Amino acid sequence: MSGRLRVVLADDHAVVRTGYRRLLELEDDMEVVADFGDSDAACAWFASHEADVLVLDLSMPGRGGLETLVRVKARQPGLRVLVFSMHDSPAMVCQALQAGADGYLTKSSEPDALIDAVRKAARGERPLSPDVASALGADAGEAAHLALSPREFEIFRLLAAGRTVEQIAARLFLSAKTVANYQTLVRQKTGLASVLDMYRHAETHRLLDGTE
Repeated sequence: MSGRLRVVLADDHAVVRTGYRRLLELEDDMEVVADFGDSDAACAWFASHEADVLVLDLSMPGRGGLETLVRVKARQPGLRVLVFSMHDSPAMVCQALQAGADGYLTKSSEPDALIDAVRKAARGERPLSPDVASALGADAGEAAHLALSPREFEIFRLLAAGRTVEQIAARLFLSAKTVANYQTLVRQKTGLASVLDMYRHAETHRLLDGTE
């Protein structure tokens, strides 16, 4: 990725959007290219424009935040969507992540956390605010896989299914060294040190479907 990060804001409160815009545009590597107060306007914009990161509130008029998330992801699979919401219930967070969110912060987060999360999401990481991670049980390893980026998660599932580094490299058209590096990241982020630990975790959370 080169140049400044193109960020879009979607929140139904104009004052909140203005605050986000001013906060993010103080950063040299970011520009807010559009902001919207309802889901339909955001979806219409993404039909003919591109951005790097969408900061999305779930409580949106129109289609609602989750449907907006699904629709814009379908149009632009490379778009990173960072949910920034007042909702911190595990059920809501899980729904957003399953719908394709690349990160989830609650609005109780510090301003710097939003800036950091935008950058992390743009890099393909999956930022979660501490209260969200705690609600999901991630600190106890219950939802450790939610800390993984999409590519790390893909490799985690294959490792848990018993695939070797070489087999994964051939399947994903990556070098064995790259896969080995991902394997190290997966172990560090999840705390699952062995393939057996990964398998047990994946089985518990029913994550192995489609890894044949």
